[in-house]
Amino acid sequence: MATIYHITSKEWWQKWNELDYYESPTFHQETFIHLSTSTQVAGVLERYYAGQSNLLKLHINTEMLTAELKYEKATNDELFPHLFGSLNKSAIEKIEEL
Repeated sequence: MATIYHITSKEWWQKWNELDYYESPTFHQETFIHLSTSTQVAGVLERYYAGQSNLLKLHINTEMLTAELKYEKATNDELFPHLFGSLNKSAIEKIEEL
């Protein structure tokens, strides 16, 4: 089993409380949800979430995903996991406050 991660704000996460799936704020613009491997999380937090509080880190079991997961090159040629569809909450193993 592989675990990947998604960072989101508590405020955005709460908008999905009543649903069995989740979509990131940029999902409809980009058509995928940005995810990270364990070694990428620190860099993502540093680049995109510096100075922010009330963040959550979703721990996601890749074997439980119902949407297509692809690893694609980012601007620095690093491969990042992208989920092409909604994130089914049944794949979330843990929600960690940061």
